[in-house]
Amino acid sequence: MTLSESYRLCSKLVLMLCLAAGPAFSSPNPEPSSDSGVDAVNITPAAMAEQPLAVQIESLKKQLIKLNRDLFILEEELLFPASTQVSVLLAVDADKTFSLDSVKLKIDDEVVTQYLYTKRQMHALQRGGVQRLYMGNLRAGEHEVTAVFIGYGPDQREYKRAATLTFTKETGQKTIELKISASEGSYQPEFSVIES
Repeated sequence: MTLSESYRLCSKLVLMLCLAAGPAFSSPNPEPSSDSGVDAVNITPAAMAEQPLAVQIESLKKQLIKLNRDLFILEEELLFPASTQVSVLLAVDADKTFSLDSVKLKIDDEVVTQYLYTKRQMHALQRGGVQRLYMGNLRAGEHEVTAVFIGYGPDQREYKRAATLTFTKETGQKTIELKISASEGSYQPEFSVIES
């Protein structure tokens, strides 16, 4: 387990403990922190000691939530710096002509992710949802991304198609979009990989 995973696990456990203990310690009429005019996230220990226990617990909860968010942002910045970051997004614009079963993503002939879809997830994608399929680091230079799509088209015909893109990674964040769309004339799904 890495250090960042340990921090995330620790902060989640502490947050869960405080959230679980919150109702047990709260009074029937807790004082709302917004009416007191004091910022609960930046409260000093001396001022905290003067407040009721329910307000102190609520303040600690807010501090833990803020800490957890900051740790998550820091972890993303450390693990995926903007200079080497590459993101692969998936969008489906095929209406009912294609039902996606799975996607396998390769970068430079190495499988980086595989994903199986439920009907509910596929329905969300068909309604306009976009999935971040992969996020990682690549050195500057030329790379090849290949996506293998498996699913069912019109009349429950099974499809297995691949789409490939060769791109040049420069300094800065790079976004690649995998797109499944319906062909206007043939009612067949089309698969593409696009640089954004």
